[in-house]
Amino acid sequence: MFSYIWPILLIVTANTVYQICAKGIPEAMNTYASMTVTYAVASVFSFVMFLVTSKGHPSFKTFTLTNWATIILGIVITGLEVGFICAYKAGWKVNTLAMVSSTILAVVLIFLGFFLYKEQLSLSKIAGAIICLVGLYFINK
Repeated sequence: MFSYIWPILLIVTANTVYQICAKGIPEAMNTYASMTVTYAVASVFSFVMFLVTSKGHPSFKTFTLTNWATIILGIVITGLEVGFICAYKAGWKVNTLAMVSSTILAVVLIFLGFFLYKEQLSLSKIAGAIICLVGLYFINK
Protein backbone atom coordinates (compact mmCIF):
# COMPACT_ATOMS: atom_id res chain seq x y z
CA MET A 1 0.00 0.00 0.00
CA PHE A 2 2.82 2.42 0.88
CA SER A 3 4.36 1.92 -2.58
CA TYR A 4 1.05 3.12 -4.02
CA ILE A 5 0.64 6.14 -1.71
CA TRP A 6 4.16 7.61 -1.38
CA PRO A 7 4.41 8.76 -5.02
CA ILE A 8 1.19 10.77 -4.67
CA LEU A 9 2.44 12.32 -1.44
CA LEU A 10 5.70 13.22 -3.19
CA ILE A 11 3.82 14.71 -6.16
CA VAL A 12 1.55 16.82 -3.96
CA THR A 13 4.38 17.99 -1.70
CA ALA A 14 6.75 18.74 -4.58
CA ASN A 15 4.01 20.45 -6.60
CA THR A 16 3.05 22.61 -3.62
CA VAL A 17 6.63 23.75 -3.10
CA TYR A 18 7.03 24.08 -6.88
CA GLN A 19 4.09 26.50 -7.13
CA ILE A 20 5.47 28.60 -4.26
CA CYS A 21 8.91 28.71 -5.90
CA ALA A 22 7.54 29.45 -9.39
CA LYS A 23 5.51 32.32 -7.95
CA GLY A 24 8.63 33.54 -6.10
CA ILE A 25 10.85 33.94 -9.20
CA PRO A 26 11.67 37.66 -9.39
CA GLU A 27 9.61 39.32 -12.10
CA ALA A 28 12.68 41.17 -13.40
CA MET A 29 14.68 37.94 -13.76
CA ASN A 30 14.92 36.44 -17.23
CA THR A 31 12.84 33.27 -17.11
CA TYR A 32 15.44 31.26 -19.01
CA ALA A 33 18.23 32.40 -16.69
CA SER A 34 16.10 31.12 -13.83
CA MET A 35 15.56 27.85 -15.67
CA THR A 36 19.30 27.47 -16.27
CA VAL A 37 20.00 27.69 -12.54
CA THR A 38 17.02 25.46 -11.75
CA TYR A 39 18.11 22.73 -14.14
CA ALA A 40 21.74 22.92 -13.07
CA VAL A 41 20.60 22.22 -9.51
CA ALA A 42 18.17 19.54 -10.74
CA SER A 43 20.93 17.85 -12.77
CA VAL A 44 23.30 17.69 -9.82
CA PHE A 45 20.54 16.49 -7.48
CA SER A 46 19.39 13.86 -10.01
CA PHE A 47 22.94 12.59 -10.49
CA VAL A 48 23.49 12.33 -6.72
CA MET A 49 20.18 10.47 -6.34
CA PHE A 50 21.20 8.16 -9.21
CA LEU A 51 24.35 7.27 -7.26
CA VAL A 52 22.47 6.90 -3.96
CA THR A 53 19.72 4.69 -5.40
CA SER A 54 22.18 2.49 -7.28
CA LYS A 55 23.02 0.78 -3.97
CA GLY A 56 26.76 1.27 -4.31
CA HIS A 57 26.99 -0.17 -7.80
CA PRO A 58 25.93 2.53 -10.27
CA SER A 59 25.65 1.19 -13.78
CA PHE A 60 26.36 3.97 -16.22
CA LYS A 61 25.11 1.65 -18.97
CA THR A 62 21.61 2.69 -17.95
CA PHE A 63 22.23 6.00 -19.75
CA THR A 64 22.43 4.06 -23.05
CA LEU A 65 18.72 3.30 -22.64
CA THR A 66 17.90 6.95 -23.32
CA ASN A 67 15.34 7.26 -26.09
CA TRP A 68 13.31 10.01 -27.74
CA ALA A 69 10.95 10.25 -24.74
CA THR A 70 13.72 11.22 -22.32
CA ILE A 71 14.99 13.95 -24.64
CA ILE A 72 11.56 15.35 -25.51
CA LEU A 73 10.63 15.24 -21.82
CA GLY A 74 13.48 17.66 -21.09
CA ILE A 75 12.11 20.10 -23.67
CA VAL A 76 8.51 19.66 -22.53
CA ILE A 77 9.38 20.11 -18.85
CA THR A 78 11.10 23.36 -19.75
CA GLY A 79 7.90 24.50 -21.49
CA LEU A 80 5.87 23.51 -18.47
CA GLU A 81 8.13 25.41 -16.09
CA VAL A 82 8.31 28.50 -18.32
CA GLY A 83 4.53 28.43 -18.73
CA PHE A 84 3.93 28.47 -14.99
CA ILE A 85 6.55 31.15 -14.32
CA CYS A 86 5.21 33.38 -17.12
CA ALA A 87 1.62 32.83 -15.96
CA TYR A 88 2.54 33.97 -12.45
CA LYS A 89 4.42 36.97 -13.84
CA ALA A 90 1.30 37.79 -15.89
CA GLY A 91 -0.77 37.90 -12.70
CA TRP A 92 -2.28 34.44 -12.22
CA LYS A 93 -2.98 33.60 -8.59
CA VAL A 94 -1.51 30.56 -6.84
CA ASN A 95 -4.99 29.45 -5.74
CA THR A 96 -6.29 29.25 -9.32
CA LEU A 97 -3.47 28.59 -11.81
CA ALA A 98 -2.67 25.02 -10.76
CA MET A 99 -6.36 24.16 -10.48
CA VAL A 100 -7.20 25.54 -13.92
CA SER A 101 -4.24 23.94 -15.66
CA SER A 102 -4.67 20.59 -13.89
CA THR A 103 -8.38 20.44 -14.66
CA ILE A 104 -7.88 21.19 -18.34
CA LEU A 105 -5.02 18.69 -18.43
CA ALA A 106 -7.16 16.01 -16.79
CA VAL A 107 -9.90 16.47 -19.39
CA VAL A 108 -7.39 16.32 -22.25
CA LEU A 109 -5.73 13.20 -20.80
CA ILE A 110 -9.04 11.37 -20.43
CA PHE A 111 -9.53 11.56 -24.17
CA LEU A 112 -5.85 11.10 -25.00
CA GLY A 113 -5.81 7.94 -22.89
CA PHE A 114 -8.85 6.67 -24.77
CA PHE A 115 -7.59 7.43 -28.29
CA LEU A 116 -3.85 6.71 -27.92
CA TYR A 117 -3.70 4.04 -25.22
CA LYS A 118 -7.12 2.39 -25.58
CA GLU A 119 -7.94 3.12 -21.93
CA GLN A 120 -11.53 2.81 -20.82
CA LEU A 121 -13.72 5.88 -21.34
CA SER A 122 -16.66 5.52 -19.00
CA LEU A 123 -19.71 7.63 -18.37
CA SER A 124 -18.37 8.40 -14.88
CA LYS A 125 -15.10 9.77 -16.32
CA ILE A 126 -16.99 11.98 -18.74
CA ALA A 127 -19.28 13.13 -15.92
CA GLY A 128 -16.23 13.82 -13.74
CA ALA A 129 -14.65 15.87 -16.52
CA ILE A 130 -17.85 17.91 -16.91
CA ILE A 131 -17.99 18.49 -13.14
CA CYS A 132 -14.34 19.64 -13.21
CA LEU A 133 -15.10 22.07 -16.03
CA VAL A 134 -18.11 23.42 -14.16
CA GLY A 135 -15.83 23.77 -11.13
CA LEU A 136 -13.53 25.97 -13.24
CA TYR A 137 -16.41 28.36 -13.69
CA PHE A 138 -16.80 28.71 -9.93
CA ILE A 139 -13.03 28.88 -9.28
CA ASN A 140 -12.66 31.78 -11.74
CA LYS A 141 -15.84 33.62 -10.78
